[in-house]
Amino acid sequence: MIRVLLVFVAVLFVSIVIAARIGAQRWKRKTRRLHARLHIADGHVTPQRVDPASLGALPPPVRDYFLAALTEGQPMLADVRLAHRGTFNSAERGEHWKPFISDQRVTLARPGLVWNGAIGWLPGLPVRVHDAYVDGEGILHAALLGLVTVAAARDRHELARGELMRFLAEAVWYPTVLLPGETLRWEPVDPHSALATLTDRDLAVSLRFTFGEDRLIESVYAAARGRTVRGRIEPTPWRGRFRNYQRWNGMQVPMEGEVAWIIDGRERPYWRGRLTDFACHFTD
Repeated sequence: MIRVLLVFVAVLFVSIVIAARIGAQRWKRKTRRLHARLHIADGHVTPQRVDPASLGALPPPVRDYFLAALTEGQPMLADVRLAHRGTFNSAERGEHWKPFISDQRVTLARPGLVWNGAIGWLPGLPVRVHDAYVDGEGILHAALLGLVTVAAARDRHELARGELMRFLAEAVWYPTVLLPGETLRWEPVDPHSALATLTDRDLAVSLRFTFGEDRLIESVYAAARGRTVRGRIEPTPWRGRFRNYQRWNGMQVPMEGEVAWIIDGRERPYWRGRLTDFACHFTD
């Protein structure tokens, strides 16, 4: 009986290892296809440089942020690659934190991002996740081992709106996209915050940015962002917080962040991470 059990365990282990390898290869191919779509949809960032003299009409906390976060004369970002490591809370109620690692690609001429993460659900059994905004479409796909789908959604409406909000919130990691222009505008709120509105063709989203004593972005807030609850999307207040800024490539970017849903007036964090790699290309 013990021998049979050992054989069963050995076969199960080998089967999981084989399935994990097959799933990883399939997931890589899916990721490459998303990256290809991302770059096909991208446009061209007009080569220009940061000019403090052009910031005078902005709300004071926004102007002060750019003076602190950017370097005079630096070129605009064209695309960014990020890597994170942290923990993710998958529980709709309570807390169920699991470790994750991720890489992310972002295009800036037209807003676009592909987050490719692996959450350690059980030892040797990762859930692989694509969370993306590509060519105006919001995409969410999660699969155990990259093979068995546990969540899948895509649309150009509420999910896309939530993903575009994510792109705007995460501009703390690619701050030249926050400079005012045809697709982004700032409005004053109070001495310490301002409202940013980003437009991508027929979709527009707004977030309130709050600035700390160091003049850098401390938090972002949305009164209603789509949260998936039992297969339905429910508008829910949402907040992201950032800290531990360091200078990379002439820009101040945060090394750590946390995002949370605000439910019944209480923050319920679901993502905590730190930046482990940062690479970017400029327009010139």
